[in-house]
Amino acid sequence: MKTTSRIRSFTYAILGSLLFIFNACKDDVEDGNAHKTGEIIGTVTDDLGNLLTGVKVSIPDITETISNEADGTYVLTNVPVKTQIVNYSKTGYQTASVTITANDFANNNQITVNASLEYAAAKIKGVITDAKSQGAPLAGVTVSLSENQKTTSAEDGSFLIENLPLDNYTVTFTKTDYATVVRNITRDKFIDGIVTIDLQMGAKELLPGKTIDDLRVADKWYYNEYRGGRNAENYPHWDWACNYMCALDFQGAWEEQNEGTTLQIRNQEDDRKNPANLDVFDSYVYGSKKITVENRIMTLQLRTHSADASAPAYFGVQVIDLSETDPVAVKIGENKTYGSGDYTSFDFNLSQYVGKEVIIAIGIYRKETGDYWKQLVLRRIAFATGKINGWDWLPGTEVPGLEGMKMTQEIVKSTMNHTKKSFSGISPISGNRDNYVDAYRAWRDVAHIASEWSFVPLHKDPEVFPSEGYLIKTRGGTAVNTKEPESYYYAKFGIASGNNRLTLKTRTFGSTYTYFKLTAISEDGEVTHVSPVSNTAQTAESAEDGCWKFKHDAGGKDAPDTYANFVYDLSPFNGKNMMLIFGVYKGESNGDENKLAFYSIDMN
Repeated sequence: MKTTSRIRSFTYAILGSLLFIFNACKDDVEDGNAHKTGEIIGTVTDDLGNLLTGVKVSIPDITETISNEADGTYVLTNVPVKTQIVNYSKTGYQTASVTITANDFANNNQITVNASLEYAAAKIKGVITDAKSQGAPLAGVTVSLSENQKTTSAEDGSFLIENLPLDNYTVTFTKTDYATVVRNITRDKFIDGIVTIDLQMGAKELLPGKTIDDLRVADKWYYNEYRGGRNAENYPHWDWACNYMCALDFQGAWEEQNEGTTLQIRNQEDDRKNPANLDVFDSYVYGSKKITVENRIMTLQLRTHSADASAPAYFGVQVIDLSETDPVAVKIGENKTYGSGDYTSFDFNLSQYVGKEVIIAIGIYRKETGDYWKQLVLRRIAFATGKINGWDWLPGTEVPGLEGMKMTQEIVKSTMNHTKKSFSGISPISGNRDNYVDAYRAWRDVAHIASEWSFVPLHKDPEVFPSEGYLIKTRGGTAVNTKEPESYYYAKFGIASGNNRLTLKTRTFGSTYTYFKLTAISEDGEVTHVSPVSNTAQTAESAEDGCWKFKHDAGGKDAPDTYANFVYDLSPFNGKNMMLIFGVYKGESNGDENKLAFYSIDMN
């Protein structure tokens, strides 16, 4: 594999050997074909559909060839006209086989057989060191992906697991007298087919269960607002389908409830022996956040369960600056207490960390040993220039030209640049209002747009789990507006060679047009509505106020090549940090909901 973007695009490959069976409508009629020979022709592709050359194509003991170096085609001649198994193999790919029968040959004794091979040469490697011995190499660590896929670190601390399909992996590091370390690897982490994990075992925990190495790979909190819960105060901003806080990294006991995402005191029978500790979290959520002058005040909107004024929940915020020589968890202010079913807001001043990316942890403390049960219900985690009260949008100065969109200059400046390039709209598993947490959590494994971009539901909620991909939509009325979207997604990127070409795979539904646009905002507030340089939609054309309208009724998770591709050239923004917004607009007075589906977004 030659490029990073190509490797990453294998995220959606189907693992395992491929077996193509060409069915005959009746048993082979091989009598009379005993002396006949025919010809098999075809092409070999990889799992993206790209032509693959240098593939060995063979029928055991009969004939073989190598797929053409120019166009991936092959020809097998003098093939007896009877049931045969054709094998396809290439170093670094899983072998595939195709079964053909005499009845599959045409009257001219020729058959076309196209095959696909899946990349299977990924590697996970790294070096393990020993914190107990001043960083010396640590040998004898068991590194495992499964019971049958494991290795042991060598004397120099190195390890290597190879010949892997590109997939998600949980890598576990174990050694007697050392705390077990677990690393979750997603497909998009493979660069040129390789993931490198260098870690130190035996290090002290800075948060419960988390060492400095764990925190260095913490989730990024790119955005200034995270919302949880299922109740719909001020719909659609707070609707269940718009609130994805539970996709963050929660540790300990927690649960998504109607009222919010709850951090809980662990209170199983064995947990009740845990000592009271108002310095170490019992359960917490954490992430890595860049602090700026525009987002230096963090607001938690919350309530409690199983607590009241006389027996409140104890909670707080801790920050770890990994750039320090000896990082430690620092409390922000004093511990807080609250015991009420009414929502309220607490603010925490992070000004001392302006200009730094730090680890932020929000947690609940065990006040007493024994049977002690409290829940801290988080409804919103938000960052701004000041405290936020109630259910309002993030405060700030709107970007000129985008009035009504709730996109402020403060948001543009303080949103972190995204580190990923490829995003999916396909949920690995489905869900609904009563049971969606597992589905939301599964987004973490596939760089799902709903957990990796930030959703702003100005007027309409989305459809979260359609098989065609996550989709945003308009209301069904007749009020036309091509300046203010019904809802939109945004993320920020440092534009440069290698990620200045964006491809959106999308589709529509029904007979009406969907209106959408890609808007780019620089950190100094300049707004550009970007037109695609090409598209493959069935019908598409430019429309009012920078929108594009299109119809395209093809595309599904099992037919990714049939979506419409809209391709955007972002190279005019090279060297700049740009906020990118995909919005859907009510462009026609048609009375219908108009839908924009996200199958994938790729930056390359």
